[in-house]
Amino acid sequence: MRKTKTDAIDAYHLGELYYKEDLAPQKKRGIQLLNLRHLTRQHENMTGIMIQTKLQFQAVLDQIFPEYKGVFGDLYAEISLKTLQAYPTSESVKEAGVEDIAQFIDTHCKARSFNWALERSEKFIGAAERNPFQSTLYQSLLVSLNMYIDLLQVYHQQLSTLEREIDELAAQLEEYELLQSIPGIGEKIAATIISEIGEIDRFNHPKKLVAFAGLDPSVFESGRFKGTKNHITKRGSARLRHMLYTAVRCSIRDSRKKKTTPETIARNKRLRAFYDLKREEGKPYKVAIIACANKLLHWIYAILKTKTRFQETM
Repeated sequence: MRKTKTDAIDAYHLGELYYKEDLAPQKKRGIQLLNLRHLTRQHENMTGIMIQTKLQFQAVLDQIFPEYKGVFGDLYAEISLKTLQAYPTSESVKEAGVEDIAQFIDTHCKARSFNWALERSEKFIGAAERNPFQSTLYQSLLVSLNMYIDLLQVYHQQLSTLEREIDELAAQLEEYELLQSIPGIGEKIAATIISEIGEIDRFNHPKKLVAFAGLDPSVFESGRFKGTKNHITKRGSARLRHMLYTAVRCSIRDSRKKKTTPETIARNKRLRAFYDLKREEGKPYKVAIIACANKLLHWIYAILKTKTRFQETM
């Protein structure tokens, strides 16, 4: 797993390959962990597909109704997509009028009042009047827009289903709650980290877990040559490495202590202090983040081994 190249290690591996007969079998992961890993990876893949679909949807929308983006607070909300699908052009909006559009919004969004629907309808009419494309010359654009809206709605439903399955499966694991005791690690990150690590008993030392995540520094030596600019190996689980990177950024980010005061504190004080220390030493941003990810992974190893919650003490 480690990216280490020295003459001594080369000789050791050659001798080991020649003399070693009994190879230690790899420990099998539990069925729950394998199912969780499959679901989290599927969720990540579908999220990527949905992001690409959103970009393509915006590209088509910019050629039909660019002013629509300000009508609803969330362009990709269910009511927003349904309204756009029903009234995709300025012509259809003006023809329908304020009352009909407000009635449509109120019918498909029971959580909001009719006054809110009326406000959205008035904004929709204003957007239609400002729209630079008062008529759509290419029918193919409308076909594409309708297709992308259908795809986005399906992807949203599928992602919701995956998230429910992940939550139900992860809730059966003790480690799921333990990892969330670390400030900056939420449900999605915790589930992904657990599924990618698998059984912690496979690792008898935290440095082996670090190597599995590809966060250990590479070593390159040959003869009299010694590499000095060594990057991390980036071997092992790329998803685990990505989740650790995301968790670190969430942990060191400042958040308001109270909504009524402007005072801010770091979500994870211990990790933020370590990050500040590395920055004071002159380390670049990404180097400091990787150092924090390494530190965080050591904490995760200790938590999973001892089955204890994270203690945030300074």
